[in-house]
Amino acid sequence: MTKEERVNYIHKRLIELFPKPPIPLNHNDNYTLLVSVLLSAQCTDVRVNLITPHLFKLADNPYDMIKLSVEKIKSIIRPCGLSPAKSKAIFGLSKILVEKHGGEVPDNYEDLEALPGVGHKTASVVMSQGFGFPAFPVDTHIHRIAKQWKLSSGKNVVQTEKDLKRLFPEESWNDLHLQIIYFGREKCPARKCDGRFCEICQVCFKKN
Repeated sequence: MTKEERVNYIHKRLIELFPKPPIPLNHNDNYTLLVSVLLSAQCTDVRVNLITPHLFKLADNPYDMIKLSVEKIKSIIRPCGLSPAKSKAIFGLSKILVEKHGGEVPDNYEDLEALPGVGHKTASVVMSQGFGFPAFPVDTHIHRIAKQWKLSSGKNVVQTEKDLKRLFPEESWNDLHLQIIYFGREKCPARKCDGRFCEICQVCFKKN
């Protein structure tokens, strides 16, 4: 199977398996999405979804969030891990949103990535899932699978993102990054698939 054939098959099969992939983090608006994505760093979406209702009951907007202390935020989000850094980031970004953006989450990479705790991947998720802007957030699942499926030889997520954007049509990016994540979690887990276990690996790499 050539690389082009592999790309076309993967794209078609993922659409068949996950035609309308849901956003895995529960949220009500772009602010709660931003906070949820920040909390998801080195934490499962399932755990984040268990914790955020408690946080958002007290503060689901930046104005209320800055009324809480960093210590109070930290005590609530502790199960998500990295709570000292995440609590400071949530408080800090909320303060900036209030002071510089009228309490609204900005809809551009420059302002998003200037917020505490918000890197390119987090900004890409918000741009994609929050604003509908074509983006291809690459997390560890996508980076691993892109390499396994020989879609990218990138040694880092930056190169992997560039490679995937080049291979797949722009209009597919917002769904596709979610489709790959769901497939990786459900059918091609890192500890189980050695290139022969999951359906896509079997079809694309029969000789392996």
